[in-house]
Amino acid sequence: MTSSSASRKAKIQAATPKGRAGGNGANRVVVAAVVVVLVIAAVVTAVVLGQSDKQQATKAGGSSLPKGAAAMGAGILVNPDAPTTVPTLDLYEDFQCPICAEFEHRFGADIEALAEKNQVRLVVHTLSFLDDNLRNDSSNRAANGAACAADQGKFMPYHSANFGGQPLKEGAGYTDADLTSFAQKAGITGAALKTWQQCYDTKAHNQYVESVQTQSEKDGVNGTPTLKLNGKTLDLKGFTAESLAAQVKAATK
Repeated sequence: MTSSSASRKAKIQAATPKGRAGGNGANRVVVAAVVVVLVIAAVVTAVVLGQSDKQQATKAGGSSLPKGAAAMGAGILVNPDAPTTVPTLDLYEDFQCPICAEFEHRFGADIEALAEKNQVRLVVHTLSFLDDNLRNDSSNRAANGAACAADQGKFMPYHSANFGGQPLKEGAGYTDADLTSFAQKAGITGAALKTWQQCYDTKAHNQYVESVQTQSEKDGVNGTPTLKLNGKTLDLKGFTAESLAAQVKAATK
């Protein structure tokens, strides 16, 4: 080999990136990067499709109204025998809301007592907005379970059992078995339990459940729990059973 050809070969080798020979090195890095991107894209797609499937499942179901609901978007009237002359107390809650569970623990019995004495017309609106925040469908399914319980005359017992069985970790959600157990704790047994289960499994009231969430947003409800007395939102800061009783008395005709 002449000195000139050897010098030329040395210059070519110096100009070639290390590891380039044989198509390795940088090419391998590029290929590996592409593979990683494709894997990430596949995972993201799977998650998106999974969420889409869940949303489609949530939208499925029947359009019948549960007992106690006057129309789509309306809450469930707990005590329909109450005279129309007493104040209306609207309670908005989401079954996955931990503050709602605490509110129920502290004031649920007092609010129910007002309804049992027909001192108010108690209307409960079961919302499901936390499904979007927590990326599950537990609020929707729990609300469906409550609507089916209303058909059996057990709305409030189911409502109480559901909040009593709320997972300690927010977002853990409810299993179908959990919701069935709440129906049993509410006193739904035998043939009534079979009817409840069929109602729940077929999501017989699902369109109603969705309409309650939609209507609450239109009505300016942007958080839970929310309590309205004759359409006026009550301030829950410093709220007590005594303060509620006083406001109900003042609103009574």
